[in-house]
Amino acid sequence: MNTRILLIDDHTLFRAGLEDLLKRRGIDVVAAVGSGEEGLPLVKELKPDIVLLDMRMPEMDGHAVLKQLKKSCPDQRVAMLTTSAAEKDLVESLRNGAQGYLLKDMEPDDLVVALRDINSGKQPVVASELSNVLARAVQGDTLNEKEDDPFSELTPREYEILGLLAEGQTNKVIARNLGISDGTVKLHVKAILRKLNINSRITAAVMAVEHGLKASSRFNK
Repeated sequence: MNTRILLIDDHTLFRAGLEDLLKRRGIDVVAAVGSGEEGLPLVKELKPDIVLLDMRMPEMDGHAVLKQLKKSCPDQRVAMLTTSAAEKDLVESLRNGAQGYLLKDMEPDDLVVALRDINSGKQPVVASELSNVLARAVQGDTLNEKEDDPFSELTPREYEILGLLAEGQTNKVIARNLGISDGTVKLHVKAILRKLNINSRITAAVMAVEHGLKASSRFNK
């Protein structure tokens, strides 16, 4: 399956070099532009598989572009491409709906694999160098322990499935791991989103990460 990318990055030389690199590795770059203002209209026109989005840009930064993009095209896959390894940037990007968080100094082949993983539905996909950063968030090191529990209405099974969503597992993988059907998993995910008053499994996963949720641990005695 060919992966179609729309690249938004304000650095002309980097943008041109990355476009060439991706094309030589079989990735179809449908457009490469220097700002969110240029890129947003092209998303609706070209319908790329993934928008590869720089975070640090003048006028309209990557977070602003991401938020606007998710409002106009909520199902569009987006991967942030950045030099920032800060936990705050990582968590904010995922919370705002990004399916991936990738670093500009990744090995080219690793970047291609990450893009193909995102295109195949795996999420969130995070640069391997940031696995420890994501782990700290999962463990709740940056959370206020006095916060209200947003998951209090979830059943034990829903809580368990939410923990697996936070690990990036697909419905099929969750169903296989829990010994239930894909349809049952889908029903549980719908119930989770309704109870949390959100409309995206990515948002649910990020909430779980931010609150240090661990699959099935809450109800184990």
